[in-house]
Amino acid sequence: MDQVERLATRYERKFFVTELDRHQVRSIVGRHPALFRTSYPPRWVNNLYLDTPWMGHYQDNLDGAPERMKARVRWYHDLEARAERPVLEFKIKRGSVGWKESFPFPALQVGPDLSALGFRTVVERADDLPPTARCRLAALRPALVNCYRREYYATPDGRFRVTIDDDLTYYALRPMAAGLHARAVDHGVVIVELKYDRAHERQAERVASRFPFRLTRSSKYVRGIEWFGAQVR
Repeated sequence: MDQVERLATRYERKFFVTELDRHQVRSIVGRHPALFRTSYPPRWVNNLYLDTPWMGHYQDNLDGAPERMKARVRWYHDLEARAERPVLEFKIKRGSVGWKESFPFPALQVGPDLSALGFRTVVERADDLPPTARCRLAALRPALVNCYRREYYATPDGRFRVTIDDDLTYYALRPMAAGLHARAVDHGVVIVELKYDRAHERQAERVASRFPFRLTRSSKYVRGIEWFGAQVR
């Protein structure tokens, strides 16, 4: 419970950039008076999003419901290589407070493990999942895959972190078929996220105001689903 409370203090602000490319955005971040510097090497981030058969998570996020959740399995680097150490994540939002719960997840292979049946088989191998996580997964199915290139920056004191995401690509899934199907690339879009703890909310206002970007609450998951149409499964 202490870990959940600590994670609940984390806030983020998202910026949707279409007028600038990654290099221009990186230059703006580098010139910010908060002195953002590279904190981790760039890498590819891959996500398998999970949702109910009636797309309840998508609808809650689209509507901005005060209590909502996103569920995903995340891994890094090559999308189609066997993911040996993926992580199951639940991003939970209640009012203005959000937190993320993370759990080790069994290895999975893009292709055979992306159908509803294939994913259920992977879940059965997850012996270490706590009952609450297993109960949530029982109502969920693979809904979307996305990947993007991410760069990481932080202030010298570590209070504020920025990520820059581009080359966003989405893949549609079919519940009864394995593998990736339709593919869509979000050309000309860069997503910037400012992340910080709740204790620094007042200072975050000043930090965010120095970015010439458009603030957004749209999630990558919602955007990806909308590429292919939000169809009840």
